Amino acid sequence: MKLELRGITKVFGDFVANDAIDLTVEPGEIHSLLGENGAGKSTLMNVLYGLYRPDGGEILVDDRPVRFAGPGDAMAAGIGMVHQHFMLVPVFTVAENVVLGHEPTSRGLLDLASARRTVREISERFGFELDPDARVEDLSVGAQQRVEIIKALSRRAEVLVLDEPTAVLTPHETDELMGIMRQLKAEGTSIVFITHKLREVKAVADRITVIRRGRIVGTADPSADQTELASLMVGRQVALDLDKAPAEPGDVALTVKGLTVADAAGIQMLDDVSFEVRRGEVLGIAGVQGNGQTELSEALLGLQPTVRGSIRLDGRELVGRSTKQVLDAGVGFVPEDRTHDALVPDFTVAENLVLDQHDRAPYGSWLSLHLRSIRESAVRAVETFDIRTPSVDQPVSSLSGGNQQKVVMARALDRDLSLFIASQPTRGVDVGSIEFLHRRIITERDKGTPVIIVSTELDEVSQLSDRIAVMYRGRILGVVPGNEDRDVLGLMMAGYTAEAAREAVAAGARTTDSQLADEGEFA
Repeated sequence: MKLELRGITKVFGDFVANDAIDLTVEPGEIHSLLGENGAGKSTLMNVLYGLYRPDGGEILVDDRPVRFAGPGDAMAAGIGMVHQHFMLVPVFTVAENVVLGHEPTSRGLLDLASARRTVREISERFGFELDPDARVEDLSVGAQQRVEIIKALSRRAEVLVLDEPTAVLTPHETDELMGIMRQLKAEGTSIVFITHKLREVKAVADRITVIRRGRIVGTADPSADQTELASLMVGRQVALDLDKAPAEPGDVALTVKGLTVADAAGIQMLDDVSFEVRRGEVLGIAGVQGNGQTELSEALLGLQPTVRGSIRLDGRELVGRSTKQVLDAGVGFVPEDRTHDALVPDFTVAENLVLDQHDRAPYGSWLSLHLRSIRESAVRAVETFDIRTPSVDQPVSSLSGGNQQKVVMARALDRDLSLFIASQPTRGVDVGSIEFLHRRIITERDKGTPVIIVSTELDEVSQLSDRIAVMYRGRILGVVPGNEDRDVLGLMMAGYTAEAAREAVAAGARTTDSQLADEGEFA
C-alpha cells in the first residue's frame, strides 16, 4: 500500500500543531518521522488514524483520496497504529484484547477459540512467544507492545504506525522490536516509525523525514551524521556528549545500610543493599530492568511497605516515615513511570507542578490554594524548562510524553533539595531536551546536592555518574568509577563482579544480548 498525506493542517485554538505537512510512505518501507517532543508527530498520525479531523489537506491511499471518520475507517483501509500509551484492557487476556471490537462469533456466541488461533498464528510467524490466555496486566511492557502489534496485524494492516515504540522498552526489548520491524518490512508491510532517538533511526529506517514545530524541515538519509540529524531536529547545534567538570564531593549525606525489601508475596526484591552518597556527587544505579532498581528508589521515598535496614539522610532516619514526610525532608523524586506515578492526567500543567507542595507557602495553606502564585510559578517553570504547551491551564494529558516528563523534572527541581532521586530521568525525551535536563542534573550536583540516577540507558549512566553501583538480582554487585568501560558494566549487569568483568574484557569478552535478557526476567 502507498500512503500519502498532502497539506495536512491541524489547529488547536491558536496553536498550529501541523502546518501543511506533506508525507509519502512507499510500499514496504520503514519511514521514520523524526522530531523533538511537541513537534507534531503524534498529532499527524492521530489525523491519519481518524482520531483527529484535519483542518486542511487530504489523505490518499494508493493514489485515491480517503476520509476517515474514526479509527474503524482507518483500520478498514489497512492502517494500524500502536500508540505510545497502549490501548489494552489490563484484566483481559491477550486473545480477548486482540479481538476487542472485532469479536469473532460462532452461532451467536463469542468464539474465543478462533481468537486464540489468531494469536498463535501471528506469534509463531514473528516469534512473539505470547500465551493467548495470559492476562495483559501480568505481561512485561515489551510483551504488551507485541499484543498491540498482533491487534493491528490481525486486522490486516498494510501500513503500521509505531508511535514512540521504544520509549518504555529495555535495550534488549528495543533490539527485539527492530528485528520485528525488519521482518514486517520483508513481508511487505509499510511502517511509519515515530521517534526522537537518533541511534534507532539510523539502525532501521529507509528514509527519514524531520518535523519541527509542526512543519517538515527536511529529509535525510540514514547514513547522515547523528549531530546533523540532531541539529535538524532541534534547529540549533546540540552537544551529544555531556561536558561536565569533575565532581567535588563533600561529606556523606545519605547512608543506606542492610536495606531489604520484600514484595506482597514475601519474595525478596532487595537483599542487604548498602551504599553511601556524598554531597556534590552523582551515584548512578545501573542494571537490567527488573533487578531491584525500582524497589530501591521506591524504598528511599517510603513507598515500599515491607522494609528492613536503615536509610539515613543528614543523620535522620527515613525508614518508617511516610512518603509525605520524606518529601518534606527535602527529597526530590522523579518516578520511572510518569503516567501512573507522577502526574494526574486531568489536572492542569500548573496543578501538576505543585502536587507535592500545594499545602505550603506560597502555593497554599491547609484551607485554600493560592491560585495566582501557582499560576505565576507554572509560567516560570514552562519557560525555564521549555515545556511546550499552549497554556499552563491545559490538562497535562494533552502534552506529548517528553513534555510531560519535563513537568515532572521541573516539579522535582524547583526547590532547595537535600537529595535528588531520578529514575529514568529522560525516558521519552528528545535529544535537545536530554541535553538540557542532563545539564540541570549536573547543576544540582554542583550546588552540593547528593544525586541518585537510576537508568537502564548505559550511555546516560556513564555520562552523568561520578560513581556507578551495578545491581544484579536485588543486590549491589559493586561500585565502580563513572568512567568505567562500557563492556565491563555490561558484564556486571549480567552477574560478573567488577574484577571478573575487567579480566573477561581484557581477554576479549563482551556482553551478549541473551545474557542481559535472561537477567531481565529476575523480577
